[in-house]
Amino acid sequence: MSPIEPGTAPEGPRTPPEPRRRRRTVRLRTLLVLLAVVPTVAMGTQVAVTADRLLDQSHHLRADVEAGERIGAPLYRLLGAMQAERAASAARWSGASVPEGELDERRAATDRAAAEFRRAAAQGARSEGARRRLQEVTEGLDDLAAYRERTDLRTGSADSTVVYYTNVINQMIRFYQDEFSHTEDAELTLESRVVVTMYSASEMLARQDTILALAGPSRELSETQFSDFVNAVGAHRYLYDTWVVPQLPPAESELYAQLVGSDAWQAKVRIENTVMSEHKDIEFGVRLPREVGGWRAAQTAWGARLDELNTARSQGLLARADAKADELESEVTWLITASAGALLLVAAGVVVTTRSVLRRLGRLHQRTVTIAEETLPDVVDRLQRGLPVDSGTLPAVTGNRDEVGRISDAFARVVAVSVDGHRQLAAERHGFGMFAAGIASRTGNLVSRQLTLTEELQDAFGHDETLLARLMRSDQLTVGMRRQIENLLILAGGEIPDPHTDPMRVADLLREAAAEVEDFRRIERQALDEISVEPRAISQISHLLAELLDNATRFSPPRSKVVIRAELVTDGLSVEIEDRGPRVTPAAYEEMNGRLHSAPPYAVLAENAHRLGLFVVGHLADQLGATVTLRRSVYGGTSAVVIVPAEHLVPTGPGPDRGGRAAAEHGGEREPARAAVAPPSAPADGPAAEPEADSEPARVPAQPGRAPLPRRAEEDKPELVPQAGAAGLPVRHTQQRAQAAPPVRPATPGTGGAARPPLPERVPQTHMVLQLREPRAPETTVAPDTATPEEVADAWSDYEHGTQQVEQELRRDQP
Repeated sequence: MSPIEPGTAPEGPRTPPEPRRRRRTVRLRTLLVLLAVVPTVAMGTQVAVTADRLLDQSHHLRADVEAGERIGAPLYRLLGAMQAERAASAARWSGASVPEGELDERRAATDRAAAEFRRAAAQGARSEGARRRLQEVTEGLDDLAAYRERTDLRTGSADSTVVYYTNVINQMIRFYQDEFSHTEDAELTLESRVVVTMYSASEMLARQDTILALAGPSRELSETQFSDFVNAVGAHRYLYDTWVVPQLPPAESELYAQLVGSDAWQAKVRIENTVMSEHKDIEFGVRLPREVGGWRAAQTAWGARLDELNTARSQGLLARADAKADELESEVTWLITASAGALLLVAAGVVVTTRSVLRRLGRLHQRTVTIAEETLPDVVDRLQRGLPVDSGTLPAVTGNRDEVGRISDAFARVVAVSVDGHRQLAAERHGFGMFAAGIASRTGNLVSRQLTLTEELQDAFGHDETLLARLMRSDQLTVGMRRQIENLLILAGGEIPDPHTDPMRVADLLREAAAEVEDFRRIERQALDEISVEPRAISQISHLLAELLDNATRFSPPRSKVVIRAELVTDGLSVEIEDRGPRVTPAAYEEMNGRLHSAPPYAVLAENAHRLGLFVVGHLADQLGATVTLRRSVYGGTSAVVIVPAEHLVPTGPGPDRGGRAAAEHGGEREPARAAVAPPSAPADGPAAEPEADSEPARVPAQPGRAPLPRRAEEDKPELVPQAGAAGLPVRHTQQRAQAAPPVRPATPGTGGAARPPLPERVPQTHMVLQLREPRAPETTVAPDTATPEEVADAWSDYEHGTQQVEQELRRDQP
């Protein structure tokens, strides 16, 4: 058979559809984890960066403290020694009376401080600017011996010697400025500026002392020197009043207050004011008042207290930096601890929240799967069978307002709508099934009556060959009508009744199936194994094979053969139907095989009302537990393979054939069901003799002077009676005729339909037809084919017409 039915397309190139890119979805667990991991990682990164910055700042502060203790203290002592030696050297240049050995003591103190500074500076400084300043200070100290020698020999000038000392001292002050000004803490930066400003203010006071020492006993200064004095007074007062005093902590403020309130500081201020107000201009400079003589004593008194204030502020700065470093390290510790705790809390919250959400979603998923795979199919099955449904088994709307609850309620509403739809569909299906069963029953009864009438006409007018041929044709068409009615009953959910009580041989079963087909002459039957089919499955298997054979004959060339062969296989009985129809694409085979293995709803049946054969085959195969597969045959057509389970097979018993040949015991060989005989007008080139051992000869119509035709065997297809099944669908039952009643002899044309007497018992060689009693005529040689070209052209035209008709139906059913 060829599975090409309307709606399928012949094989040909097809453009593959463009693959649709699926959008990748992310699992909810991953989203929840990412929702927590991203801010957690960001928070951890920020904490790490902050901790690293704080630790680096603490490290810098520790380095500043270490540099201040290692280099700052010796450098400050060198600074004070250089200022004292500068004042003593200025006094030596001016010729003032300097105590014996005072200059040597100053120089010795400077040498000790320089040696200590050189040892500390050998380890280097942290910043590039500080290292450069240390190098400049060291290079300046290398020239100290030369300027001392100039002072002792009074070579050069006093100003150049003072400038040398001043430059070295300025390099020392700049070192403090470069070393302590790079700190990242604003408070420490401000305090370091205060310390550097105090050093600068002290340098201004030291310069005043040096300038007054240059005046000597004559109390005379050059205009430049006097100008430097005035600038130093103004600078140190401005620095103290603006930058130092407002920024001093309470302890240092108290020291400064004591210093300013002391008699020595008041004497210093008074001398400074007197010098600036009572000086006298002379020809080569300025002459200072006599009050400058008290400067040395006052300076000795307030100099020590000023040095104490500077030292206290320097040590306070280092202590503040060290405390700040401890504070930063403690802050880092607390930051890491708090951040770790927060991260643990976040991780715990994420784990708890994720597990809670996923647990609820898992329960919802499990419940949904259970309802979808177990509850809902059971409810649908019960509805289809007309049984009540317990509403407690279905999910109910709980009214929860959270997201998972709303999803659950939405699913409950979907299930309710689905169940209502299936309930309505089941009601409509039940009503349609009852309607279809009623129509099929009434139509089937009419068809059965039509077959009975045809049989009576065959018996009454069997002597008229022309009329008998037409009656046979009418009988065949009526049998096809009954098969279509049975298809309707099958699709409505009913079953084919089986009137058989004895097993039937496979050869007889193939003959019965072929007799259902209108073009049965083209069917070649091959029963390769001797086996029988149990009675309860005979009608279903016969109907299934008849549908496949009918499809094969309709969609294959008119003069081609359709072969049906049956043989035993491992899984049961294999029946293969092979035709020579047109090619079919693999996609079409896949679609038709799917149609064979699934029961479509009425909507699909309505759309395919003109091609229901495969649906009927699928229903019957499902009832039998058989498998039907369509595939391409080696001839280019289609091969349908039916595997009937072994449970429907029984061994063939000894004795006369049961089923199909039971009528032979009563004086005549049983014909194929539905009077599948060839009328006299059939063409001479019919199918070849069947290869099976029990090939039946064609029934010869009654001729005048010959024995009458044996009547059709008892009708195999009984009347249809609709009854409500378990699901409210019609189930077909049979009103079996009493098979025990002996068959009657057909009435002759002149009897007028009188009662038929029972057939006599069969006696060998007594009921043979006249043709068999006559001597056997010599076999004639088959003459060669004498068909004319016109006849060959007509045959080819019939083939092309059938092929074009199939292609037109396929194109019409294309979507």
